[in-house]
Amino acid sequence: MSKVVFASISKKFTMALAGLFLITFLPVHLAINLMLLKSDPVPFTQAAHFMATFPLVKIMELVLFATILIHVSYGIYLQIVNWLARPVGYAGGSKSETSFFSRFMIWTGATIFTFLVLHFFNFYFVKIGLVKGDPENFYAMAHGLFKVPAYNYIYLICFSVLGFHLYHAFSSAFQTLGLNHRIWTPVVKTVALIYSIIIPAGFAVIPIILWFFR
Repeated sequence: MSKVVFASISKKFTMALAGLFLITFLPVHLAINLMLLKSDPVPFTQAAHFMATFPLVKIMELVLFATILIHVSYGIYLQIVNWLARPVGYAGGSKSETSFFSRFMIWTGATIFTFLVLHFFNFYFVKIGLVKGDPENFYAMAHGLFKVPAYNYIYLICFSVLGFHLYHAFSSAFQTLGLNHRIWTPVVKTVALIYSIIIPAGFAVIPIILWFFR
């Protein structure tokens, strides 16, 4: 039993570190995507070309994929362990805000992962030649996708879900790493709230503007 507990704790610790790394990547991706709002495709095309060809970025890309796999697989493992440890649902009574977000993390995570797979098919697999498309013209490809209502609905729903996922993930990661403090914990939760609103909202602005105003 102690081995199972230790394995769960170590995996939760690793998943928290992986999650924090992924959180730092999102602002970079958002900054590049916001260039899609420019009428001139050159800035976005140059940024996408740099991200696809610069050696250090390509190494970080592999690290990113490995981090996603670790975060997802450990998240699934820990959820299964929790389900097995508590086969019967809550008997009743009030539930804390933390427990509310915790109970739905597996589903918000699954939604985000599904969108990632779709995103890879639309862009990354095109870049590496597994899917037909022009890897040198992602600007036109993105604009074309954002003219499809169904894609926009999926995109906006998934980034709304991402906001809920980020809010709990950000604050709980610091708790998992043992960084609780009577002064700093409320600060972390405030930063988590701001981050979980600004980042998804930033991504959501792109399809809304391109869909309705371009």
